Amino acid sequence: MNHGVLLFDERKAAQAAAYLLLRAEGTLDVIKLVKLLYLAERLHYQRYGEPLTGDRLVSMPHGPVLSLTLDHVNGGLRSRPGGWQSWIAAREGNMVALREPEHAYVTESDLDMLSDSDVEVLGEIWDKYGHWDKWRIVDYTHEGGCPEWHDPCGSSAPIRRVDLFRALGFDEEQTRGLIQRLREHENIAQAMSA
Repeated sequence: MNHGVLLFDERKAAQAAAYLLLRAEGTLDVIKLVKLLYLAERLHYQRYGEPLTGDRLVSMPHGPVLSLTLDHVNGGLRSRPGGWQSWIAAREGNMVALREPEHAYVTESDLDMLSDSDVEVLGEIWDKYGHWDKWRIVDYTHEGGCPEWHDPCGSSAPIRRVDLFRALGFDEEQTRGLIQRLREHENIAQAMSA
């Protein structure tokens, strides 16, 4: 089973990105946005034992990322109605922005896919790391901030949930329970999509 793929919610990922872009006054460097989204996903797992976007976690040369979200940022995936392209403009160089002209009218209350706990986590990540430049965040994820990340030697490699949960301080019993619950969610998602 492709862990993370069945639980990925494109609309939620797009709105999480839109939230961070709103906090950044409309634009962010690609690396900074994808790192902030990863850190939010990580904190959501830590705090609630559940993903924020359900994306697949991967190690890449510049640190950990959300795989499908990065594919959307890079324009490599077709967007569904109400999904990525409804909220986020096509990448221009190293920058990503809220979709024009709508971003002038978007407020946090428009982000209807995000729960209060999602907004709390995203806000906390922004407050803690939003003023950092992209390379400081990259260094942080490489140098102990995300011990589940391992250098993929120029490629990419999946981050196993067991490694994430151990890095977050969950014991073996908690880790088994969390993984079992996520598998159940994936089985339900698979059955509903069939």
